[in-house]
Amino acid sequence: MAWTYLIIAGIFEWGWPVGLKLGLAESGLRWGWIGFSAVCMVASGALLLMAQKDIPMGTAYAVWTGIGAVGTFVLGLLLFGEPATLARFFFVGLILIGIIGLKFVSAH
Repeated sequence: MAWTYLIIAGIFEWGWPVGLKLGLAESGLRWGWIGFSAVCMVASGALLLMAQKDIPMGTAYAVWTGIGAVGTFVLGLLLFGEPATLARFFFVGLILIGIIGLKFVSAH
């Protein structure tokens, strides 16, 4: 169950940078998006806490941030038209390989 918590925590990591990006407009702060970010931060942190009961802290943190990085990369491409270069895909692929590798070598 700890890995399930960790994966869901990583998915919540996607929400807060998206919320922050959408939370600032020319007209000022958009509080709904700022609130969305805060909820995602709390949920992500709480699930990481639960995952660390059974997964070593270093592994959990690396996977958590990796899932967040890969997810926000994809969302940046899809939602914000960020650059889709081969080099960016290559290096994000390395992060994904690291996440999968840590899962395979984890004792839990």
